[in-house]
Amino acid sequence: MGELTTKPLLPGRTGTLLAATFWLGTIVILLSWHRPPICPCGMVRFWAGEVQSAENSQQITDWYSFSHLIHGMLFYGVAHLLWRRAGLGRWLPARTWALPLAVLVEGSWELLENSPIIIDRYRAVTISYGYSGDSVLNSASDIACMVLGFLFAARVPARLTIAVALAFELFTLAMIRDNLTLNVLMLASPIEAVRQWQAAT
Repeated sequence: MGELTTKPLLPGRTGTLLAATFWLGTIVILLSWHRPPICPCGMVRFWAGEVQSAENSQQITDWYSFSHLIHGMLFYGVAHLLWRRAGLGRWLPARTWALPLAVLVEGSWELLENSPIIIDRYRAVTISYGYSGDSVLNSASDIACMVLGFLFAARVPARLTIAVALAFELFTLAMIRDNLTLNVLMLASPIEAVRQWQAAT
């Protein structure tokens, strides 16, 4: 525990290799499911800015990349509690497991998000009426965004991390009437008034 009081939960060499392995493993599984490697449109772009378009969730980044950055910040907060407060380091070294476990959780979500049950759920209760899942490129980028959020949170004060996460939420709310909070809400307990408000863009 003494080391963790002075150093952030940054991965060592083994942790980096494990995180990369889990990231690549997710990609391999998605490809084995015959998910499209890139956008079916045949183009690869860094940014897709139109939510209600065939390229949303297909290109390298889009408006929902901000949510994945926040995922990383939240996962770092959980890791901080588990390793610095709950003493998980007695069993699992933080520099080996903190980031890889975050990648494993994020990768598991990407797999679930591209399963028929979640694709149908998005279509039924959110504004993503034509959602057909992510391209493998987009899923890989989503995990990479999570890693960036995790590493950002590991290097800056907690107050700055919270301020940036809130800024991202407010920014995407203003720009596309959606954000991580509303996404979770609408998946878990959809509110028709919220969906109508989001659709009125």
